[in-house]
Amino acid sequence: MRHGKKFNHLGRNAAHRKSMLSNMATSLILHKRIKTTLAKAKALRVYFEPMVTRAKSDTTHDRRTIFSYLQSKEAVSELFGVISEKVANRPGGYTRIIKLGNRLGDNAEMCMIELVDFNEHMLSEKAEKAAKTTRRGRGGSKKEADAPKAVAPKVEEPKAEVIEETKAEEKTDELAENNSEETEENK
Repeated sequence: MRHGKKFNHLGRNAAHRKSMLSNMATSLILHKRIKTTLAKAKALRVYFEPMVTRAKSDTTHDRRTIFSYLQSKEAVSELFGVISEKVANRPGGYTRIIKLGNRLGDNAEMCMIELVDFNEHMLSEKAEKAAKTTRRGRGGSKKEADAPKAVAPKVEEPKAEVIEETKAEEKTDELAENNSEETEENK
């Protein structure tokens, strides 16, 4: 009986499983997203996330420890450089698993595992959702309250001299029209 045994052996012996997870972690670091089966993705998440947590504190000991897992200088430098900067403020949950359906050959559940902070499409949707306001009558969101109010552009009022000139021109136009109407009536 396997009561309380939570570790998935993935049908492999220890050496094969260790090298497979190391290769998958290296691919995930370099490509930021890989497609695999759901069971492997869940095992990879357990294997990979403590590495990212270690990468936040850039020490020689942590670099050597992670190199012993990955055996790839490029992956280690990428993890301690680009990835650790992006996830510096995140307390955990560095990966996302998205289910893709079943594989045609053997009907295995397929999924895509990706680094959360490197999916630009999801980040843009998150920013759009943050701009949405609530419909409660509490005065709107903070963003609306902090935003400056739109100010109507100032229209310069015409000077008094210009107004008087235009009034004088209008009076002369009216007089001319009245005179032309009178002359037409007299004919």
